[in-house]
Amino acid sequence: MTAPPLGLGLVGCGSFGAYVLDAVAGLPGLRIAAVADPDASRARPLGARHGATVCDGLGSLLATDGVDVVALATPPATHARMAIGALRAGKHVFCEKPLATTTEDAARVRDEVNRSPGTLAVDHVLRYNPLLRALQRLTAEGLLDPPRRFLFENDASDEDLGPGHWFWDPAHSGGIFIEHGVHFFDAARALLGSEPESVSATAVQRPGGPVDMVIADAVHPGGVLATHLHSFTHAHRCERQLMRLDHGFAESRITGWIPTYAAVIAWTDEEGAARWEEIPSRTAELLAVPGFRPHGGERVAVTVHRGAGGTRPARGRGVARSVPHRAEAVIDLGGEARKPHVYAESVRAAVADLLHCAADGSTPVAGAHAGLTAVAAAEAATRAAATGTGQSVSVPARAQPSS
Repeated sequence: MTAPPLGLGLVGCGSFGAYVLDAVAGLPGLRIAAVADPDASRARPLGARHGATVCDGLGSLLATDGVDVVALATPPATHARMAIGALRAGKHVFCEKPLATTTEDAARVRDEVNRSPGTLAVDHVLRYNPLLRALQRLTAEGLLDPPRRFLFENDASDEDLGPGHWFWDPAHSGGIFIEHGVHFFDAARALLGSEPESVSATAVQRPGGPVDMVIADAVHPGGVLATHLHSFTHAHRCERQLMRLDHGFAESRITGWIPTYAAVIAWTDEEGAARWEEIPSRTAELLAVPGFRPHGGERVAVTVHRGAGGTRPARGRGVARSVPHRAEAVIDLGGEARKPHVYAESVRAAVADLLHCAADGSTPVAGAHAGLTAVAAAEAATRAAATGTGQSVSVPARAQPSS
């Protein structure tokens, strides 16, 4: 017998809350049950659009019959308190990033998850992006070596972030590293397979205004370095992002903060060349993410240039290999034009993951521990930047329960 769908209650009926509901509407195993916002002019139209009960806040939503999952789309400083309240009420939680604005509060949420019957997933959408999943699979299969260097440059828009926007107030947002950077500290953790040990950082203040540009270097185990740059200084049409992974004998370049296109160049031997040539036939398998609905125009293309490097072995960082062939691969989710689709489907896949784990007791890909470790790295970067000395700051221990 099929279990009845879980009822979703949304807290925060602003533009992003509405976006989340539109993304998950019709997801198997879920129905939209309630919406909550102290501003009735926002809550009522959204509730009417989805046939949902309208509440004035988290308390009344938790008391509403049929709410099993609470989605939090409120400013970051509210996330920890609301997540803990929902978990204590026996609900599952889908929390917009960051999980909290401090490591201490994120640890409190993680510990509450460990005590409660509820499941929690954080909206780290990059974890559910098919392009990054494909790179993880290619690494796990040995076609790409584990990255030794991670670089993310984000020239983002501030066009909708006026001087009074809560984004600029660290008391509400946690600051740029925490409010936005957690996406990429978490992506680095997923792609590098490790958590950073220390961080050094610099913050740059807009003349007469807030900090609007930050950069951090995070050192991971084994001397792996991850650099994160975030600049909120551009018009929408001038935004640009680049993620670069150095695999030693290969390189991956990924564009868009919601990645839609990647180019990979890998030097390889004859066996590797043959395996790369088989990759396009595995496109659906490589890009598969449960809950993510492909639009049908995704493509993976590979060209192998045999003998491009000659017969002499190549050497780098003390490692010598015979890699005469150059494989060039393109992983394309449809380019920038498909960004809205990829973004919405990544949110949908994250909620699908939550539902799956709520049913079988497993842990979401972007669960509480992932949320906590991202906040810990981002807070360490914030503290490092505040010193103004360029010295590194240790990332606090993440795995131990708080006392």
